[in-house]
Amino acid sequence: MTRQATCIALAVACFAAAQSWQTQTGGTTVSLRSVMAVSAQVVWASGTKGTFLRTTDGGTTWRASVVRGAADLDFRTVYGFDDSTAVLLSTGSGPASRIYRTVDAGGTWSLAYTNGDPAGSFDAVGFWDEAHGILIGDPVKGRFTVMTTADGGVSWHKEKGPVASEKETAADGPCLFTRGTREAWFASSGEARVFHTTDGGQTWNATKTLPLKSASSLAFASGLRGVLVGGGVAVSEDGGKTWTAALASSPAGPRSAVAYNAAQKLYVAVGPSGSDVSADGGKSWKPIGNTAFDALSFGMDGSGWAVGPNGAVAKFSDKPNAQ
Repeated sequence: MTRQATCIALAVACFAAAQSWQTQTGGTTVSLRSVMAVSAQVVWASGTKGTFLRTTDGGTTWRASVVRGAADLDFRTVYGFDDSTAVLLSTGSGPASRIYRTVDAGGTWSLAYTNGDPAGSFDAVGFWDEAHGILIGDPVKGRFTVMTTADGGVSWHKEKGPVASEKETAADGPCLFTRGTREAWFASSGEARVFHTTDGGQTWNATKTLPLKSASSLAFASGLRGVLVGGGVAVSEDGGKTWTAALASSPAGPRSAVAYNAAQKLYVAVGPSGSDVSADGGKSWKPIGNTAFDALSFGMDGSGWAVGPNGAVAKFSDKPNAQ
């Protein structure tokens, strides 16, 4: 190894070693499925038993509550716009898949949409801006469910989703990633493919994620560079058209979610056996903790949070051993 390569490797190792998680008290013991960092102060989270959480002071204090009439729902995705407005998506067969919306910091929630197809199930929702968003669900009659909104989630319009192969479904909440004004990707399980749209969900291109056999979540640092996690890690340099396995220092176990920290230019992945960080675009990874997490999110300023089983909530830190 050349001297330059050695210096780069040491720099990456030292940088990664400085990352960790700082445990916070969320005020609930349910399994938390999703988190959305709106800013360094405002964060939303959601989970099982109709639960949602919110903090407005960077996690010093969290308020946990249950959406009225939704105590049996599993909120797999929360999308927060600010400290008052957010959208919740629950998953499950038929009417167990719903969309709720609040404009008063969770004081009240309006039911925006209920799935009327007993064979369908919602999986993820994301937004390009405060008005325009997209929803991904499991296939119905051979096509993935795709819906869009142009009014912040108040109303939803069904689109013609991409064709699904036999036994193929969408992955959970972290499977969807939106970028720009109309671009989005989502990962499927069963077939392990990545679907990409550049026109707001009107048309889609699909790519197999070989050599990965299972896919859970993906994130992009730009329109070209992305990372996919699941039963391993894969990297794309062409917008998801092709994927290459990250063989150097890959995470020790399957990972449920991945997110990009734009402020610090690194990827972070979490899963049932721990979490890892990559400072070289997903090519190599370093462990930063062994706590189980299911989802994570970063704000534009680099502040980040992860959530998981038994009400686990943690804040991303640049100090080692904060977990």
